[in-house]
Amino acid sequence: MGMKKLILSVSFLWIVHIGWCQKMASQNWHWKDYSSDSVHGISLVKAYQQLASLPQKPTSIIVAVIDGGIDTNQLDLKPYLWINTKEIPGNGIDDDHNGYIDDIRGWNFLGNSKGQNINKAASEKTRIYHAYKLAFENVKIDSTHWSKTQFKQYQDWLDAAKEVEFSDEDAANLQYLKMAFSAIKKIGGILLKELSDSSFTIQTLADYQPISRTVLEAKMAYLRTAPILGIEKETSFKELIEDLGEYIEGKEIASTAKQNPPLNARTIIGDNYNAINDRFYGNPDITGPNAKHGTHVAGLVASIPDSSIKWSPNCIKIMGIRAVPDGDEYDKDIALAIFYAVDNGAKIINMSFGKSFSPEQPWVDSAIRYAAQKDVLLIHSAGNEAYDLDLKSVYPNPVSFLHKDTAKNILTIGASSAIFINGSLLTDFSNYGPKIVDVFSPGNKIYSTIPGLHSFGYLQGTSMASPIVSHIAALIRAYYPNLTAIQVKEIIMNSVWKPADTKTSFTIPQKDFTKTLSQMVAAGGIVNANNALVLAKQVAFKSKIKK
Repeated sequence: MGMKKLILSVSFLWIVHIGWCQKMASQNWHWKDYSSDSVHGISLVKAYQQLASLPQKPTSIIVAVIDGGIDTNQLDLKPYLWINTKEIPGNGIDDDHNGYIDDIRGWNFLGNSKGQNINKAASEKTRIYHAYKLAFENVKIDSTHWSKTQFKQYQDWLDAAKEVEFSDEDAANLQYLKMAFSAIKKIGGILLKELSDSSFTIQTLADYQPISRTVLEAKMAYLRTAPILGIEKETSFKELIEDLGEYIEGKEIASTAKQNPPLNARTIIGDNYNAINDRFYGNPDITGPNAKHGTHVAGLVASIPDSSIKWSPNCIKIMGIRAVPDGDEYDKDIALAIFYAVDNGAKIINMSFGKSFSPEQPWVDSAIRYAAQKDVLLIHSAGNEAYDLDLKSVYPNPVSFLHKDTAKNILTIGASSAIFINGSLLTDFSNYGPKIVDVFSPGNKIYSTIPGLHSFGYLQGTSMASPIVSHIAALIRAYYPNLTAIQVKEIIMNSVWKPADTKTSFTIPQKDFTKTLSQMVAAGGIVNANNALVLAKQVAFKSKIKK
């Protein structure tokens, strides 16, 4: 988790929160329709109008959100949260005999029975480097006796060793950021002598008329400095300080990662990590210590309507599964989270997370294929490193070296933008690659729920693009329950919006080259809820005829 890519020249599966309950012209732009609004949204209002005219009632559909936590007290989101009716709340008994006590709204694999929770965890590259350092440092490859698993571990260790290097350029960038952080805090401190609170933004500051000359000079300095740092005009000073401070802390840890082994955060959990069958650990607290990201994602899965929407379907229930700390998730937790979701009735699983190393990938691969057997669709964010995933892997990954196949029940989602936001349909952060990334979905400046009773705000990243697709998939499965997970995936991919001329190129912001949509994603377009539901109706009808 960390700062916005434009500010820090790095990428994350979610990007800094860029505004609170501010009403903006761009709010919910991702719902809009290109033909009527000239905005490349997903045509959600048209989709709802279509659903309202259907004779059938929707079936309830459970979508599991595997993430860092969901604020169960967020009042706008609360009605959409799944309730395990087989459990009696708070009695300390596993009433439904699924191995998890009092799992009323889901489960937290990042805690223990005492209610303690992991907040931060080390990067996987750091964990791998130090785990295998003694075994592989200065070792010669033994092609005679090493197994395929040992060869893979050795290659992962070599790759991790390269990535934990903290270059002179990295050190210089960190020093610059620390100086900028100190300066912006000092300027903000002067501004707060007159401003009422720390939630001011570039927008509100520009309109403020200072009383003293000192505050006037601080205002002008802030307005000059903020654009240089790439700070969005909607970002509050409070958010900037929190997120930039957190990012710098992370980079300082990274600067010594090669010398200092990471702390073992799993001592809180107390499980035997190396035993996948040691699975009944954790606690029912699906909120955890930092639920911003997961709450935002959950709101997008539900696509919580505003007052301008006169009708919306009420068929989605969100199962919260906490398995993604601040840092890299553990493969075991992800595998068990998938098993939990499937076994407890989820038909769609949203996975807005990922990493470049997966030492226990076989566990996750097996869970993905278990989900396939149970007809569950997994929707995964592609990541925000601007990688070509045809050339570089991120995980979870549909391709399995263990099973020697490619999972067909995964949709991998890249993030699209809108012309009015950054002059292009592409973002500068989304991973791409038509062999792995299936579709684009809106992921730039997306509005949704955040922690707080009635709080909303903006985030961006492929983490936001993924749950928007999960909402579309949930609508299809709710209204056409006989369609399989594979059919839903194909429907979403075959109903995307494409430019009239598919050879049209779009600029990648801050890059000096362009690409067509088909060069970026397999479907060659942006998901469209209305088109998908039209196609789902046709496919469902044909399937019924064949039977």
